[in-house]
Amino acid sequence: MKHLASIALVISITMSYQVTASDIYTVYLVRHADKDTIDKTNRDPILTICGEQRAKQLATMLKHIEINTIYSTDYKRTQATAAPVAQSKSLTVTSYNPRNLDTLTNEIVKKKSSALVVGHNSTTNVVAGNLAGMALPAIDHEEYDRLYQVTITNSGAKLQLLNQGFVCNDK
Repeated sequence: MKHLASIALVISITMSYQVTASDIYTVYLVRHADKDTIDKTNRDPILTICGEQRAKQLATMLKHIEINTIYSTDYKRTQATAAPVAQSKSLTVTSYNPRNLDTLTNEIVKKKSSALVVGHNSTTNVVAGNLAGMALPAIDHEEYDRLYQVTITNSGAKLQLLNQGFVCNDK
């Protein structure tokens, strides 16, 4: 079933250790919301109505979650996905280069602060994998519902693959 109403735990890597709250931060990573695919030549499409709804739903989903930094590529679809979360948290979106994912990963790890990363079907999985210490497959071109949650401590990382459970009202 493509859209699950509940959050599904798919992957979990855990280590036993004692840490304080200051040693723990969580990074949420999503692919941009549903994009307009009518013009196949457009390399920077906007979000569809469903994509706009999904972006707003993501902001609602993360409303009570600590997010200190939001990262997004400069594409219209990623910026538009990040915007509702940024607005709800009174944060600005920090742009990153999707061709230099190691730099982004290093910045997140150095900052040690909870964050949201909005990327693409072939980049979101790479950054999540870098943070968790494993290779992850690319996201299918038709999948917009995946949400990676990587909790990082001084002793390791825990990766959970979640489902946003979004159902578009316009389909």
